[in-house]
Amino acid sequence: MVLDKVPRDQMAMATPAPVLQPVSLDDKYALERGRAYMTGIEALVRLPIVQHQRDRARGLNTAAFISGYRGSPVGGFDQALWQAGRWLDEHNIHFNPGLNEELAATAVWGSQQTNLFAGARYDGVFGMWYGKGPGVDRSVDAFKHANACGTSRYGGVLAIAGDDHAAKSSTLPHQSEHIFIGASIPVLNPANVQEVLDLGIYGWELSRYSGCWVAMKAITDSMDSAISAVVDPDRVDVVVPEDFELPEGGVHARWPDSWHEQEVRLNRYKIYAAREFARVNGLNRIVLDSPNARFGIITTGKAYLDVVQALEDLGIDEATAARIGLRVFKVGMSWPLEPVSAHAFADGLEEILVVEEKRSIVEDQLTGQLYNQPVARRPRVVGEFDEHGQTLLPNYGELTPAMVARAIAGRIGRFHDSDAMRARLAFLEHKERSLARPRKTAERTPYFCSGCPHNTSTRVPEGSRAAAGIGCHYMATWMADRSTATFTQMGGEGAAWIGQAPFTDTPHIFQNLGDGTYNHSGILAVRAARAAGVSMTYKILCNDAVAMTGGQPVDGEFSVGNLVHQLRGEGIERIALVSDEPGAWHGQFRDVPGFTLHHRDEMDALQRELREFKGVSVLVYQQTCAAEKRRRRKRGLLADPPKRVFINEEVCEGCGDCSRASNCLSVVPLATEAASARSTRAPATRTTVASTDSARAS
Repeated sequence: MVLDKVPRDQMAMATPAPVLQPVSLDDKYALERGRAYMTGIEALVRLPIVQHQRDRARGLNTAAFISGYRGSPVGGFDQALWQAGRWLDEHNIHFNPGLNEELAATAVWGSQQTNLFAGARYDGVFGMWYGKGPGVDRSVDAFKHANACGTSRYGGVLAIAGDDHAAKSSTLPHQSEHIFIGASIPVLNPANVQEVLDLGIYGWELSRYSGCWVAMKAITDSMDSAISAVVDPDRVDVVVPEDFELPEGGVHARWPDSWHEQEVRLNRYKIYAAREFARVNGLNRIVLDSPNARFGIITTGKAYLDVVQALEDLGIDEATAARIGLRVFKVGMSWPLEPVSAHAFADGLEEILVVEEKRSIVEDQLTGQLYNQPVARRPRVVGEFDEHGQTLLPNYGELTPAMVARAIAGRIGRFHDSDAMRARLAFLEHKERSLARPRKTAERTPYFCSGCPHNTSTRVPEGSRAAAGIGCHYMATWMADRSTATFTQMGGEGAAWIGQAPFTDTPHIFQNLGDGTYNHSGILAVRAARAAGVSMTYKILCNDAVAMTGGQPVDGEFSVGNLVHQLRGEGIERIALVSDEPGAWHGQFRDVPGFTLHHRDEMDALQRELREFKGVSVLVYQQTCAAEKRRRRKRGLLADPPKRVFINEEVCEGCGDCSRASNCLSVVPLATEAASARSTRAPATRTTVASTDSARAS
């Protein structure tokens, strides 16, 4: 039958139209169960909803408390939580962003103490902390105290660690496991978005059973990817260990509770309870096996996906793996490594390849666990290095399937070869040679947005220098005309000068500091500089948004007015406010000694004055983030100025001064007749800036 000759009515009868289920972007939060499209960030939002559904089905009256501090790859988590507000309310989920990560961790610790006292309205509160890797670092003291204290029986805590392994949006590459290990906190390592949901539920149940906080890694690969995930509260079937002996009185938070009792409870019981929970629930399991296994691969998290892809590229399917003796062990809880399943995996193997990102976590534990095995039964273990001490899988950067494929092929080459494997290795070798050839490349350096306040605020007078910190102003370190060098961790801005000032003939520096960082922890650096008596000027940019992570508001009751009065209360005797609309501030700070008000056109003269001031001075630069202004205008929250600035093409001579002076990306080259007549000069330019506000900022 020829399809195009069938009558239309018969075609409709022969091929019934599929019944499409209604789909909504709200499904990820609204569905009770089923499939929903979501990103890793949205899976983190859905996770406490699923936990509350599970508790409700068991007759538990629980609530959730979430606190933390934004930063890639969990930079948009707080915004996603705000957007999901009505679903959070339905499930007793309370979100309160922290002023910084350490205070947020302490608040989550407090949620586990709710049921120690009269008046608790719920059977328990399960908590979630989130933060970027550097936030994990700064919170370790709170983590140690909270984990030693323990969680509540029907609470539990999940700590989401956003790790930027390749420093794509960070000042350093980051790996959080070692910090959590130092605090004796078990670590879960999901490989994809679905495992964010599944391991997250295991994490809270593990925390309730063991009394430990439980960490879960969140990397860009899983947070930014999206899948059609299963959101069924019954998907995870948790098994409670029956044979493990818990201490008298249990493992949960109590009061009074001495530090000695906490140490014994944590190191003798809680960590081992976590290992037993991982064993009975199969968090670590063999996913590929052979009846006569000789070579094993143990892997965790995103590296597991690299292994899967590498095996496919090498032409090794299940049948081939069974024939050549390959076994693959997937670790869901990377610390502490559960020994029973690890030994079962290693049994009978000649060699084990450990595939994990960054510094060794699994490899060090595995070699320690196998050390007491009889030498004849002890497999060789390689990972970061081979048996000769040569690098096999580097502990820096990020792993790729190609790197893993080469490592696997190199180890199994003595007993397995195939056309597919040879072809893949040849392809990789050819690719490496191709990439090694010299070629012209263009480096795409991040830059200020058109109209960015930093384009003006980061300029310093001739003869002065400035230092950077965390924030958009960091980009000034890449610009030759900004005399800005070195940076600090978040909240340390200016403290480096305390250690330099006594030993240099340089009398003064400027220090850039964002309002979000000031509110987070930078106020302590200002206080330290004032206490040290050094001469420096903080330039605090108040741009009305946490611009780098999506334009969130600065937490708390932060305002320019509060900032000025707070600085004066800290003993700062010279404060200047610079604005593109100084008229809006006239008369507001008459009661602040040493305060002056300026238009931004006066920046150079003002800075020359401040650098002569003995002691700590502060220049508050007030101008809303240009990207945030555009967002607000699109949403109708901010008026769109009617004025536009253009360069007249008929008189432009193509000198290029407007591009150089403005340093603005929206001033772009344009060929004109006048410019052609002066061909020895720079191309003519025309501004495409959206408003006078943006043009003036540039």
